[in-house]
Amino acid sequence: MASIRSAALSCLVVLGFIAACGDNSNPDPVDPPDASVPACDNAAFTRCGDSCVNTASDAAHCGGCGLACATGQACEGGACISVCQIGDQQVSAGAVNAANACEQCMPLMSATTWTQLADGTSCSPGQVCVSGVCSPKCLINGEVQAAGAPNPANACEVCAPATSTTTWSARASVPLLVGGTDIAAQGWATVTQAPNTLTYGADHVRLATSTNTGARTSGQLLITRANAFDATKPFKLQVTMQVESANTHNSLDSGAALLGSFTSPFGNATDRSQMIYLDSAAVGWADDTQSAAFPVTDGAYHVYELAVDAAKVATVSIDGVAKLTRNNFTVTGTIAIGDQTNDPKVDGVVRIKSVERLCP
Repeated sequence: MASIRSAALSCLVVLGFIAACGDNSNPDPVDPPDASVPACDNAAFTRCGDSCVNTASDAAHCGGCGLACATGQACEGGACISVCQIGDQQVSAGAVNAANACEQCMPLMSATTWTQLADGTSCSPGQVCVSGVCSPKCLINGEVQAAGAPNPANACEVCAPATSTTTWSARASVPLLVGGTDIAAQGWATVTQAPNTLTYGADHVRLATSTNTGARTSGQLLITRANAFDATKPFKLQVTMQVESANTHNSLDSGAALLGSFTSPFGNATDRSQMIYLDSAAVGWADDTQSAAFPVTDGAYHVYELAVDAAKVATVSIDGVAKLTRNNFTVTGTIAIGDQTNDPKVDGVVRIKSVERLCP
């Protein structure tokens, strides 16, 4: 009876409700921490097994215990990232070589060496990578162009890296002759008869003719340039030149001349009639239809410009001032400069610094 009483006392009936005792409805208390596993001294570290690790940078426990990064990866900020191991230096993927802006860490290409960037990749203002070297060049339509290289389809466009490394840039003029450098290499030919000399200075080419004593003919020296412009379109030519000396011209002949049209070997009747003669104190058309006073042989360089418009009206200007005009100007696309005649004592000496075709 005592055991029954004890069992009966374990549960009480109050107002028809049963109050349960020891019925497992409350969870067991949490076990206390294992005092044998000490906490990490640094709160930023996490205990993984027997070690305290920084899961923000530990490649074996990156972002959490046991989360190991793959070979060729490092742990940064709790995430696995690809890296290069170059010598004793660990480099993040995408980092550029401080010693060469055209090399980059690309683990997929090489995890142990720098990888060259593709040609045309911008590496600094006005420069692109070419064969692993940062250079002032352009990459246009998939082709590397040197600075100053003209567009094959339009000579009035050029690679100007300071302006653009990816597109052609407009330029003011097309150089046809640069003084001080070999004219043959620039596409010029010569028409000569002795005595004459062609020499070079630092910034010019010098043409000189003379007449031997008692001779019935004189020296002749013309430099000619074929395809100087498109003969079917308007054009402007500028010649920067100093006339050291010039004898007075004869009709259709001149010891110092500019020919906006030239037919081999000496210029035909049309070329010579519309030729510009340069005397010591005047310029004019060689057929003597028009002239203008000007101190030609004053020891200075002057800019002589020949412009022909769509209506074939030619205008000759000197240092920007119009001096001559002519209708129905005929062109061949070839030009010539120098002593055009072998008439005795009709000679000249000129220094040519530059010849340019102005761009529209």
